[in-house]
Amino acid sequence: MTAMTLAILFPGQASQEVGMGKDVYASSSAARAVFDAADASLLDVLGTKLSTLCFEGPEDELRRTEIQQPAILTTSIALLRALEEAVGADVLAPAYVGGHSLGEYSALVASGALDFEDAVRTVNLRGRLMQEAVAEGQGAMAAIIGSAPEVVAEACLKAAEATGQVVTPANYNSPQQTVIAGEKSGVEAACEQAKELGAKKTVALPVSAPFHCALMEPAAKQLAPELAKLRFSNAKPPVITNVEAKPNQDAARIQSLLVEQVTAPVRFNDMVTEMKSLGVDGFLEVGPGRVLSGLIARIERRVRRANFSSLADLDDVRELLNGSAS
Repeated sequence: MTAMTLAILFPGQASQEVGMGKDVYASSSAARAVFDAADASLLDVLGTKLSTLCFEGPEDELRRTEIQQPAILTTSIALLRALEEAVGADVLAPAYVGGHSLGEYSALVASGALDFEDAVRTVNLRGRLMQEAVAEGQGAMAAIIGSAPEVVAEACLKAAEATGQVVTPANYNSPQQTVIAGEKSGVEAACEQAKELGAKKTVALPVSAPFHCALMEPAAKQLAPELAKLRFSNAKPPVITNVEAKPNQDAARIQSLLVEQVTAPVRFNDMVTEMKSLGVDGFLEVGPGRVLSGLIARIERRVRRANFSSLADLDDVRELLNGSAS
């Protein structure tokens, strides 16, 4: 039997839940070390342990983007380390890694391109800068379901022209799901335009800021010098980046793409099809939730996939690695 070519993907915001990572913290020394490192790195900023917020909440605190981002990153890397401990890092050995938005930072840690402590502090700052970029209530995001990406782009263009407001595609998630972002009335107008152009439905997303659009430019400008202070290494394995949807290993290029990523759309659909074209036939989502696994099923139906969000998923991962998961 031909060996499977594996890609590991990491989720972004909105995948958090109270209690995430608690089981691997209790059972895996490698996972515990990750949470302990995050607690030490952020205690002076948060005034409490990040692990306590992950395990016990409260939920409204965990939703705050400056907490949510490091919490999801930490849980994702803790799960990865627990999985490596359980099955062996040499068995896991992905050919490529990638992540959705925030998840790209998890992918960079997994590939050795960025130290975990640097990453966890940076995404806390990234969250604060993103929140400060647009006053609360002025921005919005919505999912457009049942329309091709080019139709959604047309709806955004018409809405922007009609309202004079910023609204653009923010996440190309699958062939029939695109998330848009921008100023509130611009997003509302684009949703109406999309329905007129045949969209099955539109769903307003409960987010605190309009991510991945031009309104995030102040955050990108402030994040750039902070990223420049960090030490990036060449990625091994290559990272499939959000901005280009192509494999990248170059440390300097990876750093510059993280700045672009703040305002650019996440090309998740293209990332998955690119990995498939590169020979990937098994996808493993590592982190809280199952959002990416669901999207992958809509993009490439004939690939094997599994997710690892708790120890209960370990058998499914072993099946995938043995070539029998779906």
